[in-house]
Amino acid sequence: MAAAAAPEEPEPGGSFRRYVARLGALRPQPGAERPDDGRRRTELHLLFDQLISESCGPAPAAGPSPQDVCALLVQACQLVHLDQEHLVSKVCQLIHHLLNRFQVMVDEQNLNFLLSYCISALKQCSSWTHVEILQALAALVYNNGPKCQKYLPDLLGKTGLLVQFSDSTQPDVELRRAAVRSMANLCLSVPGQPYLDESYRSVCFQTFLSVLQSSKTSDVDDITFCMLLQNALKGIQSLLNGGKMKLMQTDQIGSLLAVLKKCMFHGLPGLSIEVPAALYPAPLPQYDKRSPVKQEQSELAAFKQTGNRRKKSKGKQKKGEFGEEGREDLGDAGNESVLGADMLKLHLGNVQSSPYSDPRTRASDVAYVPAGKDRLSSHCTSWKRISSSESEYSDAEGGIQSKMRSYQANVRQGALACFLSAIKSIEKRVLYGYWSAFVPDAPGIGSPQSVSLMTIALKDPSPKTRACALQVLSAILEGSKQFLSVAEDANDHKRAFTPFSVTIASSIRELHRCLLLALVAESSSQTLTQIVKCLANLVSNAPYSRLKPGLLTRVWNQIKPYICHKDVNVRVSSLTLLGAIVSVQAPLPEVQLLLQQPSSSGLNNSGSATPHRFNASEQWRKAVPSEEEPTDNPAGCTSSEPCWLLRLCVSIVVLPREDSCSDSDANFPSFSSVYEPCPLRLESLQVLALLVKGYFSMAQSYFLELGEVACRCMEEMDPSIQLHGAKLLEELGTGVLQQYKPDSAVAPDQRVPVSVVVTFWTVILNGPLPGTLQNSPHATLQTSACDALSSILPEAFSSLQNDQQILCVTLLLGLNHSENPLVKAAAARALGVYILFPCLRQDVMFVADTANAILNSLHDKSPNVRAKAAWSLGNLTDTLIINMETMGQSFQEEFSDLLLLKMLRSATEASKDRDKVKSNAVRALGNVLHFLQPYHIANPRFREAIEESLQALISTVQSEATMKVRWNACYALGNVFKNPALPLGEAPWTTQAYSALSSVVKSCKNFKVRIKSAMALSIPSKRECYGSAEQFCQIWSALVVALQKSEDTEDFLEFKYSASLRTQICQALLHLLSLAKSTDLPVIWETITEHGNAIKSYVLQYLKSGVEENEAGVQTDLCERERVLKGATEHLSGIEKQLEGKARVRVSVYLEDVLTNHASATELTEA
Repeated sequence: MAAAAAPEEPEPGGSFRRYVARLGALRPQPGAERPDDGRRRTELHLLFDQLISESCGPAPAAGPSPQDVCALLVQACQLVHLDQEHLVSKVCQLIHHLLNRFQVMVDEQNLNFLLSYCISALKQCSSWTHVEILQALAALVYNNGPKCQKYLPDLLGKTGLLVQFSDSTQPDVELRRAAVRSMANLCLSVPGQPYLDESYRSVCFQTFLSVLQSSKTSDVDDITFCMLLQNALKGIQSLLNGGKMKLMQTDQIGSLLAVLKKCMFHGLPGLSIEVPAALYPAPLPQYDKRSPVKQEQSELAAFKQTGNRRKKSKGKQKKGEFGEEGREDLGDAGNESVLGADMLKLHLGNVQSSPYSDPRTRASDVAYVPAGKDRLSSHCTSWKRISSSESEYSDAEGGIQSKMRSYQANVRQGALACFLSAIKSIEKRVLYGYWSAFVPDAPGIGSPQSVSLMTIALKDPSPKTRACALQVLSAILEGSKQFLSVAEDANDHKRAFTPFSVTIASSIRELHRCLLLALVAESSSQTLTQIVKCLANLVSNAPYSRLKPGLLTRVWNQIKPYICHKDVNVRVSSLTLLGAIVSVQAPLPEVQLLLQQPSSSGLNNSGSATPHRFNASEQWRKAVPSEEEPTDNPAGCTSSEPCWLLRLCVSIVVLPREDSCSDSDANFPSFSSVYEPCPLRLESLQVLALLVKGYFSMAQSYFLELGEVACRCMEEMDPSIQLHGAKLLEELGTGVLQQYKPDSAVAPDQRVPVSVVVTFWTVILNGPLPGTLQNSPHATLQTSACDALSSILPEAFSSLQNDQQILCVTLLLGLNHSENPLVKAAAARALGVYILFPCLRQDVMFVADTANAILNSLHDKSPNVRAKAAWSLGNLTDTLIINMETMGQSFQEEFSDLLLLKMLRSATEASKDRDKVKSNAVRALGNVLHFLQPYHIANPRFREAIEESLQALISTVQSEATMKVRWNACYALGNVFKNPALPLGEAPWTTQAYSALSSVVKSCKNFKVRIKSAMALSIPSKRECYGSAEQFCQIWSALVVALQKSEDTEDFLEFKYSASLRTQICQALLHLLSLAKSTDLPVIWETITEHGNAIKSYVLQYLKSGVEENEAGVQTDLCERERVLKGATEHLSGIEKQLEGKARVRVSVYLEDVLTNHASATELTEA
């Protein structure tokens, strides 16, 4: 009846409102309950049957409103008494079907009523109804966990219903599965809402774990068991993701990883493994102390930054993939998914074949298999033929085996998804203890290959599962640089045992071998993308400088053909991998050789490979004038055969697309029809930037051409292309700056000539860069353009035309007033670079304008802007000192007193800011106080500011700030002591300054801070500057104590600075001795009497050490050290003689004895 009337109801949900009305009509009237009971029950049966059958049909275009669905369900429950069990079963089926079908979230009021009904039903109704009731409960609590708080004791308490029904002793597996599913849905997190209490989380975790640890009994069918495992896995995944659960206890981690390993291989054809109840970690000694070296962290950060800038394409999830578990699937596709589009939403369309006739024939390129491993590689193709199809299994034949395999694959995928969440919940140093359980190692001769994630990647018939395994392996490899850094197999070891370093090296080699095998055997484009991404992660973390060469060569040759694969994602990830190769530990000799290979090498007979495009179109590469070409390319790359990778990337960026190579571009509708797809061009630009950064000697032959490429990119409309063009520009500028550094190892005739650099920047400044800086609406692009402008070579800047120099300065000063903090920070930093240019720093007007701009930024609300401005202020004050030393009083008199006072006050205020600002603020304070002239110090307006700034420096030295801040504060006080105009030794702050430095030199944990404090104490040039005899003697005693403690450290890493510390302290002690007065001698002699032998041994060591560059950057040779000691001896000898008949101390005699011992030791050495 309802079905017939449906077409007459065009409004959405009309039929539902009729059902609600019919249910309302069945509401019992007072006094007429019992007589109508039988008829009403029959009508309810019919009505529920109609509703259930309609909810199972095809989805309508517009479903009913959530309010209508909730109203219908509440009315239905009100009409059904709990003693009418058949109707209770049907109403629960109705709740399950309607909420799942129309994706309705029940509001709190209706949820309370419906949950109370279900819980009461579970308590009162017969056990045969419990499965349907639990299904209804699962649908109700889905994404409603925070609203169910008051029902949790009934459900998850010690005797909670869900805890009872999910117990391992529960004989009915369907009932147990339904209970576990409800529990898993309760564990889903809702953003912005409180999560389950810890006690309930623990109950759920243990329940899920016991389910996963259980074995299938003979009376349970495979599909039901698979669904039970799936629900438990999703529950654990929800706990790990939503609950931000941190796995800390070893037994908890070991048990979870053991069941995940078991489920990862569940139902994998041809494999049967026994996994222990718990896995145990191997001890990793290298994680005992420090975090990895900062340089390596920055390398990793740089690679991650380049690898994640493009948007990933999102495919659709295969409908109905999880059978009845539809509502749970939607949870995975939503907030609960940690795998993202690449894992749970992998598009599983038609199988795409390899771009070449048969990539498996290329296995010879990776078959660098030692003896005993041939068996594994020879069977790699047969593993993939377990199934007749490479796509996910369909159930078209209706075969139970096919359906079962599909459910087993879902379990494996669920386990891998859960593992990925677990990786994020376990500390890396703990996770790597389980490395050998999941990462392959080379098998011993005669022993079988151990099962690992690579087993799934190579053998699993489901491409989606293979992709999942590879994504998990990628997550394990990400951030593994410190762990893998111990690997070493460069030297053949011949020992009775295998060192840990060799074991890890073997594992790295096996990973390369297996991933390259997977690469040539894979035909699914989505899985292929994951293989290449995984290789990129491996490459960026492996310590190739400690391994035998050859690994990168195999990867390089194997990936070349995939650069013109028909799938854009494969091409993009292939370029990412090449970018990883040229950025890892650059420059590597092996990679330099690869970059020098002819274009055709490594491509075999794959005629469609990209490099041949250059033969047809070379317009990007204009001939460089012969005088600009380096006569002998330092990288050995001949001008007749340009770098293959560089040509490839440039062609992708600037040449028109080749349609035959990009048939999957329908996924990228915004692409221009002229060029290659945008992600491909962006990745090519990133690879170019990495190539220039790591192998500039090779890229410099194409310096002007690459500048032209950057210009062309910045002229395009797409801001992401413009951004990467600006980043390439910055790398080119930075590469030249590195060549011209004073300590550069590049010979002058091997550098890019200044004339070429001038031409380069002239073209850039006449091109799109100024327009981008002035008009771009994109702050990130302006920031990168600003960074690029700051990478100009000072020697080239001075040779630019005057109007271009003014343009650069004007742009930066203007951008310093930007409202965007990113742009403002970049402009402030760039001004800090320009202020050091010799041609600009002597211009008083430019220095004043820059100072005002920087001081403006120093008061910005953004911490990043203030940090950059403080760094630039430090540079500006360095310039003041340089100008004072080179230009004399003329510059000091021209510079505004008012501006100087403003700088002093601003730097004092900044010294109270956060550490990143403070470290450079104290540096600036030291310079400004050094720069002040007598008339400044006499000026009443300066007096208060000077006192405040000195107090700020002293308190910073004594503070608990970071070591860099304290190091700079000590350095700054040393700078203050250099100003003869300051009343050093007379003013009250002098005592405080010396006391602070004396304390630090004795007790600071950081030796570099101690070195700087010792250096500062040795700077005053006159005895009067040290104040009273008492103060002088305190400084002397502190230095003697510091000398004796120069080897005392709890941190082994500080020990390497102890020699420099002793050198600096000895210099300070000799300096004090050369200035000492007669009133100072008694305390000095007392110290020598007490600690003479120790002091003598350190001074002899200091004299003996010869030419040594200490931490202060001062080089003192052997003769200079002896001369200072002799000078101190003569000075003290003269003072002691003046004491005449008074009690004489014999310090000079002690020093003469030291000199004699040193001379004797030198003679013995020479003899």
